[in-house]
Amino acid sequence: RPERQRDRDRRGAQQPKQEGTRERVARGVDEQAIMSLAFDEYGRPFIVIKDAESKKRVKGLEAQKANILAARTVARILRSSLGPKGMDKMLQSPDGDLTISNDGATILEQMEVENQIGKLLVELSRSQDHEIGDGTTGVVVLAGSLLEQAEVLLDRGMHPIRIGEGFEMAAKVAHETLDSISEKFDFSKENLEPLVNTCMTTLSSKIVNRCKREMAEYCVKAVMAVADLERKDVNLDLIKVEGKVGGSIEDTQLVYGIVIDKDLSHPQMPKNIKDAKIAILTCPFEPPKPKTKHKVDIDTVEKYEKLAETEQKYFADMIQQCKDSGANLIICQWGFDDEANHMLYKNDLPAIRWVGGVEIELIAMATSGRIVPRFVELSEGKLGKAGTVREVSFGTTKESMIVIEDCANSKAVTILVRGGNRMILEETKRSLHDALCVARNLVKDNSIVYGGGSAEIACSLAVEAAADKIKGVEQYAMRAFADALDAIPLALAENSGLAPIESLTKVKSQQVSEGNRRLGIDCKDAGTNDMKDQNVFETLIGKKQQMMLATQVVKMILKIDDVITPSGYA
Repeated sequence: RPERQRDRDRRGAQQPKQEGTRERVARGVDEQAIMSLAFDEYGRPFIVIKDAESKKRVKGLEAQKANILAARTVARILRSSLGPKGMDKMLQSPDGDLTISNDGATILEQMEVENQIGKLLVELSRSQDHEIGDGTTGVVVLAGSLLEQAEVLLDRGMHPIRIGEGFEMAAKVAHETLDSISEKFDFSKENLEPLVNTCMTTLSSKIVNRCKREMAEYCVKAVMAVADLERKDVNLDLIKVEGKVGGSIEDTQLVYGIVIDKDLSHPQMPKNIKDAKIAILTCPFEPPKPKTKHKVDIDTVEKYEKLAETEQKYFADMIQQCKDSGANLIICQWGFDDEANHMLYKNDLPAIRWVGGVEIELIAMATSGRIVPRFVELSEGKLGKAGTVREVSFGTTKESMIVIEDCANSKAVTILVRGGNRMILEETKRSLHDALCVARNLVKDNSIVYGGGSAEIACSLAVEAAADKIKGVEQYAMRAFADALDAIPLALAENSGLAPIESLTKVKSQQVSEGNRRLGIDCKDAGTNDMKDQNVFETLIGKKQQMMLATQVVKMILKIDDVITPSGYA
């Protein structure tokens, strides 16, 4: 019996232990938790992975309404910033930086919108900013209003594609109306008043509106200085907007040249250089360093003196090469130590160090100089030429800037902005950028429409009239487009403290009865609704672009009928 027991034990050890029912069930439950097998209608197996059911999915009309709600929420934020009496928004970044602005593109850029449909409106505003430079708030308000009208049509059971087609047809009618009511004006270098008036309209809604006349003149003069009127082209890269904290906005000035926020490397160097011949260097004022690792053993005084002498010779050769080329000012991208600085001063060679790459390129373009990467390549033909280079100090502070004027290629200009603090400075620079873009657009295409919502009201009336001639259901979408266009004058009236509906209906009836397409909302309480008398102009291409971009984005949002998002972000 003990032998039989031993044999049984031996056989049991050799055979694998059979899995009990409880273990099998437990393992099956674990595998099922990770994945499960399912079959489609053709009998093909597919595996459903864990967490797939935790995704949130919104379909059909519910998805469209959720998208419209998200876009309308973003548009509603910007609505109160529209027009000359629009409010500013204060935005705080994660690291505590404050931005105060009523520029639509800036507000949306800083807002960190997480919703994907909201991001489409941020892109919409950015597109308007890149293409036109102005009208970034209006385009988002218009898109939000179109979606609001589309929601009403969706509730009536109208198909989103038909709504989109109706909006496209209405936008086409609006474009034709804008062409018919637009006016061309001729300007020249002697008569810049029409350009100034249009830039003043842009600046009237900004922080600089109390001195908008001077700012508009600076912008127009800057654009005309760099414009190629024959080709109708403006290179905005040649216009630099530089800011310096201190002073007031009225202290802003236009410099026909380059302003760089640097000072001369030695305090005793001459502060004013006439007929400057500028060596523009991207090589440092220091002895060359071997590329490989090296170690120098100096064990005697003679060796040390010889090393110091060799270093001195390097500096002397570099300065001699600069002097031989005829240069009387050095602008260097890199720094140099005190020894090189002292030798430059001793040799009457004023120098500016640590000038950035973008500024170096702009100086080279303005002075018709060449950027020199090695001292041995320096020659008289590669020097930039300027009438005056001077160091300007501000107030009682020790801060100073370098002004390079009367350049050989005088097509580079700088607007030097002053302001009480950094926030005012940044907002002023953004405002001037918008005005520069408007002036550039007018040089390219000198057609204008009148502002104050007059163009939108004229288009609204034209689209409404055109809708009566359409037989299909698109006529409802066209009427909705006409109602959406009224959102711009309504917002202007509301932000100006007027009764919105009363003001809009009054102007609309006046436009119909008098046939005057220049009538808009009197935001400034000037006593007249005629925008020509108030000198309120907008560029035709800017207004066209607004309607086209808003219609395209709305059509795209309406075509989305299925949104799948991870549940954590839903």
